[in-house]
Parts: sequence; C-alpha cells; structure tokens
Amino acid sequence: MSLTVVELTYKVDPAEITELRPAHLEWLREGLAAGKLVLSGRKMPVTGGMLIVRGDVDAARAWCESDPFALADVADYRYFAFEPSMAAPGLESLLA
Repeated sequence: MSLTVVELTYKVDPAEITELRPAHLEWLREGLAAGKLVLSGRKMPVTGGMLIVRGDVDAARAWCESDPFALADVADYRYFAFEPSMAAPGLESLLA
C-alpha cells in the first residue's frame, strides 16, 4: 500500500492557527471517515503537524489542497512517499 507522510510547518502567528484549528480538525475527521487519513498529530514543539495519508504523493497533495490551513496559506507542506514493509501487531492492514 502506498502511503504518504505529510509534514506541515506553520508560517504564521500561532493565534492565526488557533482560529483555523476547528475547521482543520473537522477536515481531518472527514479524512479519517473517508479512509484517506491514517494518523495525524502535532509536531513537538508545536511548529506544525504530521499526517500519514493513504495513497501516493499526488493523491495526498490533491487532498491536502482542501485543508483549511492550505486554503488560508498558513502552513507549508512537504510530502514523502512511503512504502511500509513491516508493522507492529494491529497495524498489519497498512502493509496490504
């Protein structure tokens, strides 16, 4: 299975991120429900976030273009293709 790791890096004041966070979280929930998003979380320290998305880089990029953070141009996105070859118990479905 093709996966893409997406790194978001905030490029604006944290207050602007906070204002957009509810819409971003709803977008993430929709991605989980649709089966596009596998995992998401904040980078620590909080300078952005990380996503693991099902599909190749082009599919992940197309989906991320609808992120409220992308629409408001408050984050930069970097994409990394990833082909998992081993998984912890319970995560074997990511190898299919």
